[in-house]
Amino acid sequence: MSASAVIGGDGEALAAAAELAAEFRKGAAERDAVRRLPYAELERLSASGLLAVTVPAEFGGADVRTETLAEMLRLLASADASLAQIPQSHFVYVGVLRRQGTQEQQEFFFGEVLRGKRFGNAQSEAGTKHVQDIRTRLARRPDGSYVLDGVKHYSTGALFADWIPVLARADDDTLHVAYVPSDAPGLTVVDDWDGMGQRTTASGTVRLESVPVPADRVVPHHLTFQGPQLHGAVAQLLHAAVDAGIAHGALAEAVDFVRTKSRPWFESVAEGHESATEDPLLIQRFGELAIRVRAADALLSTAARSLDAARADLTDDSAAAASIAVAAAKVTAAQAAVEVGSALFEVSGTRSALDSLGLHRHWRDARTHTLHDPARWKVQHIGRYVLNGTQPPRHGLL
Repeated sequence: MSASAVIGGDGEALAAAAELAAEFRKGAAERDAVRRLPYAELERLSASGLLAVTVPAEFGGADVRTETLAEMLRLLASADASLAQIPQSHFVYVGVLRRQGTQEQQEFFFGEVLRGKRFGNAQSEAGTKHVQDIRTRLARRPDGSYVLDGVKHYSTGALFADWIPVLARADDDTLHVAYVPSDAPGLTVVDDWDGMGQRTTASGTVRLESVPVPADRVVPHHLTFQGPQLHGAVAQLLHAAVDAGIAHGALAEAVDFVRTKSRPWFESVAEGHESATEDPLLIQRFGELAIRVRAADALLSTAARSLDAARADLTDDSAAAASIAVAAAKVTAAQAAVEVGSALFEVSGTRSALDSLGLHRHWRDARTHTLHDPARWKVQHIGRYVLNGTQPPRHGLL
């Protein structure tokens, strides 16, 4: 696989994302209904060059603004939230290489990304004490190489990946990321994801049984959190972008349905309103929903700009401010996605609940995606920061 395009800058990236979103929107409901995995669509995404837009300029990438990256995912998610979720981890683990990779690692892996190769994700584990209780082991061999053993769950993108970044603990219990080729001996990707939403992300299981890893494919991820960092904030911003996109997609479907299919309520007709679009109560509700979506968009853009500003002058204070801005965006976007995905049926009426229409995918995607991490803790950190000046923790999830 090779990328047929190299994105030259922010405007070009946004134009390509908008074009792909229009293309992906056409088959989104059908893919969700029959759980047809988006292999062809991901090939189009790779070929577009969009997966390489965060590669630094000195390595041949566009190095687009964070605001552009967030808008790319928002556009894609407005068309197909499952498809937009798949590259989220890809961009996160490109970022890990940017911060902790050696020159040689960066040259190799950024070259892979520029050729259209995809990173997956083998990060989360099930059945452990908490989400950061990582038990996958990266054991060092006498020759300096490593061997991986463990089981990962919710491995979005792994089934479609060329490289699978694996989060594991070394012999000294520090966190590392091992970049493992998808055809490595001992590595098995199981397509066993059966979530009610985001049905085509293939967020299944990755099994690692004595997987050999050369030393130059391992990055010391624990060092990321020893100083001011934006790793968690960027990852959360991209989640927020997916949520904002879901809200956009649901609102657009509701508008189209009411304009073309909904009948006016008889009491509205009795007051002289001949179409559903003239119903003052529906107009009021659409206004409320539009405000929710606009608020999510505004906070998403504000948070992205805060990240760009922090990257240009990274300190404890700038990193904290960016993290809090992202937390606000994530909470708001999650609320908007769930509310608008549900309100779609409220404003459209009984017919919109027909399974054959597939409109329920927006709410199912929103309800599933917003479970990634609890918004209540983000609200706590925002409150502590505003009231007491307490900087948020550096744990990679904020």
